[in-house]
Amino acid sequence: MSGLFRPMRISDGLHAVGLREPGRPALRCEGREFTYGELHQRVQRLAGAALREIGIKLGDRVAMLAPNCAEYPEVLCGFSDAGGIVVTLNPRSPATEIAAACRDCTPSVMVVHPSLETVAREAIALGLGDRMGRLIVLGPAYERWIEGHAPAAEAELPRFDETHPFTLVYSSGTTGQPKGIVISHRSRALTFHGMAMEYGCYGPDDRFLALAPMSHGAGFAFAMCTLYFGGFVEIAVRFDPAQVLERLADGAFTGVFMVPTHFQAIFALPSETLAQRKGTARSLRTIISNAAALPQAVKERIVEYFGDGLLHETYGSTEAGIVTNIRPRDQLRTRQSVGRAFALNEIRLLAPDGSEVPDGEVGELFSRSPYLFDGYWNRPEWTAECSRDGGWVSAGDLARRDAEGFLYIVDRRKDMVVTGGFNVYPREVEIVLEQHPAVREACVVGVPDEHWGERVRGFVVLREAAEAGQVLAEDIASFSRERLARYKAPREIAFIDVVPRNIGGKVLKRELRDGHHLFFAVHNHEPKVQRTA
Repeated sequence: MSGLFRPMRISDGLHAVGLREPGRPALRCEGREFTYGELHQRVQRLAGAALREIGIKLGDRVAMLAPNCAEYPEVLCGFSDAGGIVVTLNPRSPATEIAAACRDCTPSVMVVHPSLETVAREAIALGLGDRMGRLIVLGPAYERWIEGHAPAAEAELPRFDETHPFTLVYSSGTTGQPKGIVISHRSRALTFHGMAMEYGCYGPDDRFLALAPMSHGAGFAFAMCTLYFGGFVEIAVRFDPAQVLERLADGAFTGVFMVPTHFQAIFALPSETLAQRKGTARSLRTIISNAAALPQAVKERIVEYFGDGLLHETYGSTEAGIVTNIRPRDQLRTRQSVGRAFALNEIRLLAPDGSEVPDGEVGELFSRSPYLFDGYWNRPEWTAECSRDGGWVSAGDLARRDAEGFLYIVDRRKDMVVTGGFNVYPREVEIVLEQHPAVREACVVGVPDEHWGERVRGFVVLREAAEAGQVLAEDIASFSRERLARYKAPREIAFIDVVPRNIGGKVLKRELRDGHHLFFAVHNHEPKVQRTA
């Protein structure tokens, strides 16, 4: 039986369609289009070049530094077919961060977009030296390079198990410590199967609009799943809200993935533009949201604007993969839920002592599924911190579960504020602040306090018509005190232009906590304006 076993690889679907229907349209990006037959050939040629010319060995790391581009899927598939582990680097990172990640994983090859060649060379100069054997710049020379190599024959490709690492994704946190997340071929391929079953927009006749950065785990997965099952994907190089509405309206797509900030940008368009495009995306069957929680008002606006029966909101992490999904029929009958467990997922909510908490109480969310990561690169102690015996992994989120099994993310464990001995979950406060008519978006952090240990500070992004100032700060604080226990309400309000996020859409609370922001004191004292230290 073992002789008949064929391990799963991330490129399996692309190759299968390329052989079965070589003329089927596969991908479009910036005016360039490829069929499955062309992609199949390009991936094979790239694998051949990697093996014969570069000498890629099983387990060698290959760094990819590029924004969204047509070559992204083929580079990841070609080098991973050759046995390499592709390291997807954040194209927005400075040279110092790129160098730190590369020192951590020691890639022998870096593939770089022409727009990032300068920063790539700066990163290589920052201590990588002779360890970087080859720099490949996408463009005309790259095209001639892969065209000059014959496709890799089956016998040339190394044999490796499906649990072999496919990619190494570096988290885009702000701690300065490189944190490489190892994901296997098996994990990613099985994720695709679960996505195809759950979302209903990844069949061979579907057309998907990919907007999120492919250097991020979710951005790559939601785009590559289309190619795995023979659909058509258009990869957007940049996000333009008006253009996205226009593209969705012309009937070109059945599915799209967007993060909350994308929706915020769309609904900030002029009312005439929104009215003109409302109800025109008739071919759209699925809208997927991920990366951060959708504010309830935005969720309701999506359903009202695009129509009922479309929106899926997914919760997960690069480490755990997709953990939950709330389906369209449940979007408005629950408030702020992220749904039930995704296919093949088991979920436990644990107290600090390891016991399971009852329904309605808050615990740390642990999940177990075939989608889990294989640990942090060269950091077994970090892997041990987030895992439990039996294959359970936590991304550090706190959640509660209701009697129907719906889950509600309360907050990040590390973001919980302890003030005067009471636990405050910032997300609960943010939800209330975002209900104020002047507030578009809110973010809450804890800051040191000599008397209380920590105090709650709210950062708010205002709607256009609102005017920042002490009066409005007092009104927002009063609004929150009417709806929350007094210890949970912000003691200070700061007005900001935008909530800082990383490339994956996660809020960078540390930037707010450590930054210098003008804020208004609004608690039990004479109101005064202060500035953070």
